[in-house]
Formats: sequence, structure tokens, C-alpha cells
Amino acid sequence: MVVLENKVEIDKKLFPVLKAVNDPEIPVSIIDMGMVREAVLEENIAKVKITPTYSGCPATDMIAFDVKMALEQAGFNPEVESVIDPPWTTDWITEEGKKALEKFGIVAPVDATSDKKALMGEKHILKCLNCGSTHTEMVSQFGSTACKAQFRCLDCGEPFDYFKCLI
Repeated sequence: MVVLENKVEIDKKLFPVLKAVNDPEIPVSIIDMGMVREAVLEENIAKVKITPTYSGCPATDMIAFDVKMALEQAGFNPEVESVIDPPWTTDWITEEGKKALEKFGIVAPVDATSDKKALMGEKHILKCLNCGSTHTEMVSQFGSTACKAQFRCLDCGEPFDYFKCLI
């Protein structure tokens, strides 16, 4: 078994297969996004439970399909189940996942307390991935997807997405 930072255990034969499956909206592994909640191998049956980052995420079916295809191509008989209890949390994103988000241009979740205050109209300060300035402002609570907010750097003018904390 491989034990992840978020305490999920994944069968070591399934780990490399699942690690290669990315979220279809962002080039980050579903393992690093914390979407894989269970992955066990019983004989040749790969039983995998995945949790979407957002309960209404339109990519959920595509992720399940991609997982099934990857497991079949690796020679396993897949059983993939989408589960929403417990709901996904940004706490499940691995450090590697946070780095991958930022490399793609999305600021990784910072802390839930600040996010909740931002929902109530208080300023949320984030570091611009383009120039490093913290002179930024929220443009919209919702970015390119429901799980992201849109920000803009007031120094360099670049817009950027922020992956909102969900707990």
C-alpha cells in the first residue's frame, strides 16, 4: 500500500495508473488533487472510489471514465464509484498538487478562514503568480469553474484563478 499525505491508502499496483490520470480541467493528477478516496485490488478487480472537487462538478463522469479506461489499459477489471460523503476538501490536495496548480497558473488554496471572510466582503490577499505582488483584488467569487475565484494583480494587471478552500 501507498499511504498519501491525506491518509488515503492506495494499492501500490494501482498507484502509478491513477497517478497518471489528470483532472480534465487542470493538468493535475487526481491523486494529487485528493480525489482518490480508496483504491484496492481484489484479485484483478480494481475497486476505486473517487470524490469530485465539487458535488455538482460537470467533469465527474469524465474523471470516472478516464479512471476506468486507464485501469483497463493497465490490465485491471475496474469498478469505479463516485462518492460525495465525506465531501471533498482542499485539505486533501497534496503538496505536489499545490505546486502543480501554481505551475499551471492557479493559486493553490491558502486557508479556509480567509476564504470565509472574503465571502463576507473582507479583503483576501493573495500572491500574484506572475510578479509576486500581494497587491491583488478579487474580481469575482467564481472563476472559470465554480471551485475557483477570479483575482487580478493591481501591480502587473494580470488576472489569475484561485482554487477556493473547501472544508
